[in-house]
Amino acid sequence: MSTQNAQNARQWGVTPPISMALPTSSELAANDALVEELKRQNNFESPEETQRRTTVLESIQRITTEFVRRVSKERGLSDALAEAAGGKIFTYGSYRLGVYGPGSDIDTLVVVPKHVSREDFFELFPTLLTEMAPPGSIAELTPVPDAFVPIIKFEYSSIAIDLIFARLALPQVPITLSLKDKSILRGAESRDIRSLNGIRDTDEILELVPQQKVFKYALRAIKLWARRRAVYANVMGFPGGVAWAMLVARVCQLYPQATSAVILSKFFVIMCKWSWPTPVLLKAIEDGPLGVRIWNPKIYHGDKFHLMPVITPAYPSMCATHNISNFTKKIICREMERAFAIVEKIFSKQLRWKDLFSRHSFFTDGYKYYLSVIAASRSREAQLTWSGLVESKVRLLVSLLEHVESIELAHPFVKGFDRVHRCHTEEEVERILQGDLQFHAKRVQTESTDLVHGHQPDQDANDSTLAPPQNGGAPNPSGEDPGNGFQYTIYTTTFYIGIEIAQDGTKQLDLSYSTNEFKELCTGWQQYNPDLNSVTVSWTRNYDLPDDVFEPGDVKPVRTKTKKSRKAGGTAVKRKLETTEHESLADNDPRRQKLASESSVATPSGS
Repeated sequence: MSTQNAQNARQWGVTPPISMALPTSSELAANDALVEELKRQNNFESPEETQRRTTVLESIQRITTEFVRRVSKERGLSDALAEAAGGKIFTYGSYRLGVYGPGSDIDTLVVVPKHVSREDFFELFPTLLTEMAPPGSIAELTPVPDAFVPIIKFEYSSIAIDLIFARLALPQVPITLSLKDKSILRGAESRDIRSLNGIRDTDEILELVPQQKVFKYALRAIKLWARRRAVYANVMGFPGGVAWAMLVARVCQLYPQATSAVILSKFFVIMCKWSWPTPVLLKAIEDGPLGVRIWNPKIYHGDKFHLMPVITPAYPSMCATHNISNFTKKIICREMERAFAIVEKIFSKQLRWKDLFSRHSFFTDGYKYYLSVIAASRSREAQLTWSGLVESKVRLLVSLLEHVESIELAHPFVKGFDRVHRCHTEEEVERILQGDLQFHAKRVQTESTDLVHGHQPDQDANDSTLAPPQNGGAPNPSGEDPGNGFQYTIYTTTFYIGIEIAQDGTKQLDLSYSTNEFKELCTGWQQYNPDLNSVTVSWTRNYDLPDDVFEPGDVKPVRTKTKKSRKAGGTAVKRKLETTEHESLADNDPRRQKLASESSVATPSGS
């Protein structure tokens, strides 16, 4: 049987294909136009940059081998056994899928034998990085051992690396090791299995698509679309990279001989009509040799509440989209319907591919009202960890807002904005915590969290209100010098949630329960330090949004003049959105106690 006939005979996925049709000339032309647009959008990396990535990964492999050798010697192994202990790195995510572009990070896993511990990894590996890498090539080195997925983040020759750890129950990890056989997981801890499955899932996705080249171009387009439309962030309750990859792979299975452009058009048709919560599967869920949990809503009650389940193919199968809430599902579906309409017009030559990739209007024309979640710290180092912890809980605040009757939709933006502030007094610090940007250090550029510390893994959280320092009154317990005579340097990260008010705007909008629950989730972190950390929640009108959330070409909303309604006595009444002030004050602040009975926020109807 020929290769073509064999492919025709094979069923890809859990159902037969929808169509086996070969591409038409017009579909081929549309595909060429799509590839050209992806190139115009700077979606591909130069060969020189790709070679630089290869060089960096080769260096990390050498460092990994030396790391395992040194730990082996510390454990009393002979020179021969220490040399043979091995250690190997694996990439996963966009790099392993072959859909990375300029500036993409490299998700990397260090796999070690059983006598090397996670504590060894965090104690020794950062030191070896700086010792063995070329001088000055390592920057922004940030170990985060307490994250849900413990990680070391750094830049190597300006390439962002996210380095995680997994230990196998083997005495040696040779450079030839493969992770394909699920028996390799035997004896591994659950958190190690999660890390190992990042590689195993990536490899299975590539094996389960009919044409890898078609899949990769289509996935590049979907990832670009999802980022531009701000629906790409697992931590915020949207699909992450692996979920989008599996969704694209499923459509490829249904149209085995289609071009990437056709896959893209069918993607939005199928996903708009998908009968959620029917799961998206690339293959039947496997049983296996380990006594570990496998996604199964018939057995596990929590799995029944997954709204848009996309199930990983490698054993043990898990749901990659468990973070999606009712509100984020609504946003995703709305964006897919918009994209479906655009792609239809592209194929009828009314629009071009660039129209599909137009930027979101979250800040420019999205909402009248926003909640600003402000994570703050008194030191840069504390803020790197703290902002990630708060970020991992924002989606839970969004879920809590689903229970507020007057809120039609709460839309979290996919990244935060890091700012530096300098001031003289504690009163000014308090104003910063409430969102006052008067003390923003203008010479320090605002950066988004995806640029500062990449995609944050889901983590435990911490924090609450910023209390005065307990070290004899020193303004900077971190020892950092704010310079220019300022006594305080405050680092903040602000996350924005667009709020759509229900049509009936006469009801009181009480957010006290939701925001207090959210802050308790944050302050529950074991390493919460009230001397360093703070989290506040406040209202922001669209015309009060800071300039730095807008990009060149954006048109910032302006305050419109509205007619004032008058009471019978002729007194003008100005409708306004009052701040839930007590939600952003310290628990022991007298103003919180005073406002405890004034917890409702007036609905901003008519303004």
